[in-house]
Amino acid sequence: MISFNSFIQIAGISNKNEAEMLINTGVNFLGFPLRLPVNKEDISENDAAEIIKSLNPPNYGIVITYLNIAEEIALFCSELNSNIVQLHGNIETSELQKLKTIAPSLIVIKSLIVGKYQLDELKKSVDEQSEFVDAFITDTFNPQNGATGATGLTHDWEISKNLVEYSTKPIILAGGLNPNNVYNAIIKVKPVGVDSHTGVEDENGAKDLKKVQKFISESKRAFEKLKELSAQN
Repeated sequence: MISFNSFIQIAGISNKNEAEMLINTGVNFLGFPLRLPVNKEDISENDAAEIIKSLNPPNYGIVITYLNIAEEIALFCSELNSNIVQLHGNIETSELQKLKTIAPSLIVIKSLIVGKYQLDELKKSVDEQSEFVDAFITDTFNPQNGATGATGLTHDWEISKNLVEYSTKPIILAGGLNPNNVYNAIIKVKPVGVDSHTGVEDENGAKDLKKVQKFISESKRAFEKLKELSAQN
């Protein structure tokens, strides 16, 4: 079982060289958004599978997808050699329950989309789904195109903070995070981890080494600060 403590994910891997750069920089969790309803995939499924297959703990490839049928999700993750999936689509609790039954070793991260749903609706999702997921990830809704991930938009961190305090399962923070705001985001929300996609890219959509390095250092600095504050209380 992986640890979600001080979890840092960089999503939107486009090729093997980018994956190697991220791992060498200290990123352990690489996200591969695939089979998307809105945004274009950064990489082919075959290339993603090859990269994920080449990874060894503590490095992992996470399948990020909008599939919502348990059998399809389990098969897709098996084809991609991944035992971690991040579900961003609308999925019935019954399908999450079924997924845990047919693929018990699959680690499931479920999205909570701030902006598309209000706080009380998100809390209801936490209540209904916690038994069948390993962690949640809060992300931002883009009303312009309906995207629920990789929007580059932040959301009201007070809502994510409230969900962190409410949930019995770990919560990862995503949505418009970049090297300049991730420290303050972590200090305010107190998530177990963070995720960045467009926030560490250059103008051409490629991962920027300096942005990645700063994102990691600022994230780690914030997580250490939270430990200090926790020890004082």
